Amino acid sequence: MKPLTPAHKNTVTLTAACLACLMFGLEISSVPVILPILETVLRSSFRDLQWIMNAYTIACAAVLMAAGALADRYGRKRAFLLCLVLFGLTSLACGLAGSSAWLIAGRFLQGMAGGAMLVCQLAVLSHQFADSAARAKAFGAWGVVFGIGLGLGPIIGAGIVALSSWQWVFLVHVPIAVAAFGLAAAGVDESRDPQHRRLDWAGIVSLSVAVFGLAWFITQGPVAGFASLPSLASLLAAAGGFIIFAAAQRRAVDPLFDFSVFRIRRFSGALLGSMGMNFSFWPIMIYLPLYFQHGLGYASLATGLSLLAYTLPTLILPPLGERLALRYRAEAVIPAGLFAIGAGCFLMAWGSGVQQASWLTMLPGCLLASIGLGVTNTPVTNTTTGSVPTGRAGMASGIDTSARFISLALNIAVMGFILVEGIASFLRRQLPPAIDAAQLRSLAEQLTTGTAPTIGQGAAAWTVPAETARQALAHGFGWVMLYGGVSVWLFALGSLLVFGVPRAARRTGAGSSVQ
Repeated sequence: MKPLTPAHKNTVTLTAACLACLMFGLEISSVPVILPILETVLRSSFRDLQWIMNAYTIACAAVLMAAGALADRYGRKRAFLLCLVLFGLTSLACGLAGSSAWLIAGRFLQGMAGGAMLVCQLAVLSHQFADSAARAKAFGAWGVVFGIGLGLGPIIGAGIVALSSWQWVFLVHVPIAVAAFGLAAAGVDESRDPQHRRLDWAGIVSLSVAVFGLAWFITQGPVAGFASLPSLASLLAAAGGFIIFAAAQRRAVDPLFDFSVFRIRRFSGALLGSMGMNFSFWPIMIYLPLYFQHGLGYASLATGLSLLAYTLPTLILPPLGERLALRYRAEAVIPAGLFAIGAGCFLMAWGSGVQQASWLTMLPGCLLASIGLGVTNTPVTNTTTGSVPTGRAGMASGIDTSARFISLALNIAVMGFILVEGIASFLRRQLPPAIDAAQLRSLAEQLTTGTAPTIGQGAAAWTVPAETARQALAHGFGWVMLYGGVSVWLFALGSLLVFGVPRAARRTGAGSSVQ
């Protein structure tokens, strides 16, 4: 077989990386559409659905920094190929899942493979495209494909379900992983970091324990009781994990997080923007399909089409966001984008609460929130990496990515808690006082899964009236939207305050060096 020319190898490598990022993006945005189906087929509870999504994000956050160090030490091509194999196998396991527990376990393993795959493909592209102009074009193409996976994921997932079954939302990644593996094997050049960094196991393990413990406390605490021994143990583990992580980073020779970068105002301001998006826009993405299907009565395909307004602008607006940042500076664009996301959340809260709620009443809020994210995302990414010295750009990118996934994982849990509490709050005012707190919570969780909320059995069974159920669900989702709006506006304010630099520095362009 004739060897590939360098230009052909670069094309093949870029294609492999794009297929990998397409899979990663689809696994975030296509799965929420099938959650209502999983409720019925696998008899998943509301908490099961939270963990089906959260297992993936927590696992991604846990392996990001370790994967980069391992790839640098043992070979980026070798690590990328291994990640593609593992992602294909874990996707197969998810597609064959016959229970919620099996799917949650598969999603956790898939998240580990996906997080490592994301880091490795970025490292591969950075090495393969040494010329700055070629690298910019490669990452531009990679970003477009990643945006397609995230932006079109809902309609792709709904289309797969309409044509086949929910299993293929996971199984479709198996042939894509095989194709990406073949391309990567042929095109990627092996590379390593000549400076072998030590792997910060203390930081990796302590951060993972902290995030998992806090997510468990928020998700399971309402059922077990926040004052119960398991809940207190998980909260103690989370607090201990964060303390150990902070201490480990200060003592480590090669820490995961170099806390000195937080003194760079542009970096910290952009990081607040990154976290703001994942306190609002992306966790809401998990719950919107439940509202469209259970609250508005739409089928999977109609839900996917309705969600295009929420995701499509995030795909087409990043170039505009970059141009705005060049003209008006990221210090203005990032807080403004966050403010737009918050305003969109408030509009969605209004749209879900009107008497004749539909996708049309949700449309203005969906569009505004998506526009806000579309113009914010690229300036956030470029500012976090561009505001630190070149030698620490990789660490800055790792901190940014970790902050995104940790914020997303925790807020999937927080928003689920708020949703159930909001529904229960409405039902408490409408139902007989004889219904106790445990029964009330059971009714609220049943509503989130789309089943007719019923307590008791046989002749003594009592079902919540349909109109009351609809209003309660809308009320709960209104609480979720309000939380998303308030939280992202707080991050917008924090980002604006942190970004604030002297006018002289702005005029001379020295803002990036102000600390």
